[in-house]
Amino acid sequence: MAKTSPTEFFRQVRAEAGKIVWPTSRETVMTTIMVVIMTSTLGLFFFGIDSLFGWIVRMLLGLATGQG
Repeated sequence: MAKTSPTEFFRQVRAEAGKIVWPTSRETVMTTIMVVIMTSTLGLFFFGIDSLFGWIVRMLLGLATGQG
């Protein structure tokens, strides 16, 4: 493997950093909104599933103890 001098390394880093394309503020806002919507939707979905399974377990435990 060829050795690279520190000067050459930093020159290459600077050249690569110049290729970075940053998102616009509109793209950032839209992405943030989509992430909030998706996490909220998934949170509600998993809350519902967890509540359903909790209810099922309570019913089964009630049957097992003779209370249901």
